[in-house]
Amino acid sequence: MSDPDGERTSVTQRAVDRIKAMISTGEVGPGERLPTERDLSARLGVSRSSMREAIRALTTLGVLESRHGAGVYVTALRPADLLETFSVLAEVSQGRTLLEVLQVRRMLEPAATALAAARAGAEDLDRIGALLDRMEGGPDVLCDDTVTADLGFHQAIVASTGNATLAAINDGLSSHTFNARVWAGHREAGLTAELREDHRRIHEALVARDPEAARAVATTHVLRVERWLGAELAEGTTEG
Repeated sequence: MSDPDGERTSVTQRAVDRIKAMISTGEVGPGERLPTERDLSARLGVSRSSMREAIRALTTLGVLESRHGAGVYVTALRPADLLETFSVLAEVSQGRTLLEVLQVRRMLEPAATALAAARAGAEDLDRIGALLDRMEGGPDVLCDDTVTADLGFHQAIVASTGNATLAAINDGLSSHTFNARVWAGHREAGLTAELREDHRRIHEALVARDPEAARAVATTHVLRVERWLGAELAEGTTEG
């Protein structure tokens, strides 16, 4: 027995793959207009409805953009645009998946921080230092600005590497909501001073242009948060 929906999905995916191939080979480049839906359908041998779905899918992924009255164009293909749908990962993840997000951060963030120690310019370090200052305060001082500054601190570090793809991935692994949860949990446990000290040591390593020290303290910082979340999840399981 055939599955019309499955067959349609297969055809649509084939159309998606063909359009991506046109882009990857340079047949149509960033900022250029695609052939019309009718022409693409005839050329690729798929129905217009399947081609329409393929274009819609690639638009959602940030590969294509529809310009009213002007047709469909390839975007600038910036990493931040292509990875935009990835940015919800940390925001919506829960439980063990959120712990896995932190484990991935532990693989990437220390390497990015080490690279930043080698590449960050004076303006980058000033920006990172200003964000650090916004996080400073007594152990019981906590507000939304602290959480926002923490998020911005790490994003500014990765941005200073000059690697836009790395920065986009890092943004996808970051979450204001989770950051607020981390600070609230550490405040409840009387441990916000440790978080602030981690950030100070990271900044010191960046200013000292010491990639290995930057890598080490960034690892310690992410591991601290990872262990806190693991304990919180274990406690929730025990209580349940």
